[in-house]
Amino acid sequence: MLRKLLYTNNDAVLTIVRLVLGVVFFAHGAQKMLGWFGGYGYGATMGFFEHNGIPAGFAFLAIAAEFFGGIGLLLGLLSRVAAFGITCNMIVAIATVHHHFGLFMNWTGQQKGEGFEFHLLVLAITFLIMVRGAGALALDRLLSRNLSEKGESRPLARAV
Repeated sequence: MLRKLLYTNNDAVLTIVRLVLGVVFFAHGAQKMLGWFGGYGYGATMGFFEHNGIPAGFAFLAIAAEFFGGIGLLLGLLSRVAAFGITCNMIVAIATVHHHFGLFMNWTGQQKGEGFEFHLLVLAITFLIMVRGAGALALDRLLSRNLSEKGESRPLARAV
């Protein structure tokens, strides 16, 4: 099971897509978690989410999904899990905030908020990563090869 979660082929295109998404979500997560890149940091972000009716547990998961998901994608470590966390974030963001403003982003400043076109693109990318894996240059690839060489199911069967 773990090998299936980690398995990926040596695909350079997947690597590029994963790394770009990882950079974007690490930056967004670092704004929320650490206050980097003009963000408000963990305390203020938690306060904002809670003020808007999001329970603390879900607010933490949202921040963690972006920050640790971005790191996971950059390293290619548990990439499918990272992509799933980001997928959940995007679905919730569309459902609770962005669907009110339509498809398009607020390029001209005429809308009261941002649409969900960015979120749809992220969903397409995370779907690709969840289905195909992390690609080349990923720790997932290295770990899945190690599990294959050692015979993943044998040690697990002995432990049970």
